[in-house]
Amino acid sequence: MLIAVTGAAGFIGSNIIKELNRRGHFDIIAVDNLTNGDKCRNLADVDILDFVDKEDFIQAIVDGEYDNQLDYIFHQGACSATVEANGRYIMKNNYEYSCLLLEYAQKNEVPFIYASSAATYGAGKVFVEDRENEVPLNAYGYSKMLFDQTVRRYFSGGLRAPVVGLKYFNVYGHREFHKGRMASVVLHNFRQYQEHGGVKLFEGCQGYENGGQTRDFISIEDVVRVNMHFFDNHTQKPDELSGIFNCGTGVARSFNDLALATINACRKAEGNNPIDLATAVTQGILEYTPFPGDLAGKYQCFTQSNNTRLIKEGGYKAGFLTLEQGVENYVKLLLG
Repeated sequence: MLIAVTGAAGFIGSNIIKELNRRGHFDIIAVDNLTNGDKCRNLADVDILDFVDKEDFIQAIVDGEYDNQLDYIFHQGACSATVEANGRYIMKNNYEYSCLLLEYAQKNEVPFIYASSAATYGAGKVFVEDRENEVPLNAYGYSKMLFDQTVRRYFSGGLRAPVVGLKYFNVYGHREFHKGRMASVVLHNFRQYQEHGGVKLFEGCQGYENGGQTRDFISIEDVVRVNMHFFDNHTQKPDELSGIFNCGTGVARSFNDLALATINACRKAEGNNPIDLATAVTQGILEYTPFPGDLAGKYQCFTQSNNTRLIKEGGYKAGFLTLEQGVENYVKLLLG
């Protein structure tokens, strides 16, 4: 079985490859742009058949070199920077690239699972996977929404192979070291705690108290499990297990909760007792910084996945880690 994973050296893609290896799959074409060479560290402990540069892969697809060759595609490659202002770059990288691979997958009857995003919902309050709920706030969210729309047209026209889109909510976990500013708040807070003994969050905005903005934070462990659920069941008829599904825990938690979970996971590793939010603030372990001006009007203050469709139509029944469980697992990995 020959599997292509785009974004292979990235956060989610490399975790998917690691799990595929654990399951005995090694015939993997890893596709990525390694301009940021540090990302190759995410591939150092996995086994693949071949690495192909993203642009070379695109050309090979156009030239027909992979016709009737691939058995499955995990399309995780994208510019994931929600603050990226170059819309032309984002549309070429996120939208046009995805359309090309989707067309290839349908023509060659290859099951195709791709990364959508909760950023498609923008400032909305209804997190159900329908077009009327999607009003993205930035170019990244727009590129993901537009591709979702392309996929929906394929759904209505009939599929030749399964297509699954996963709207990832706020993912945190192992193998995100390269993401810089776009890394999870868990990783930022962990590094701050290790270096300074305290962590920082944004002040409140849009009526939310300091650290009170809420998101649906999901561990990479659960994201991989959801991907593997669809991979394991891809032999069903195309229309039976295709769709666009939310991929979050279904529970919104505040950034204060997230920071406190990180602090207490670190304290547990040190042999210290957990503390509550009031104590963390009073002792200066948790501080707040001014809200960044470049995020004004582009920031989701609330997200919460509605998992009804994932469970009922997608058949996913495994559940999710709590925030505290996921963060503790991650901190243990970071501490080695």
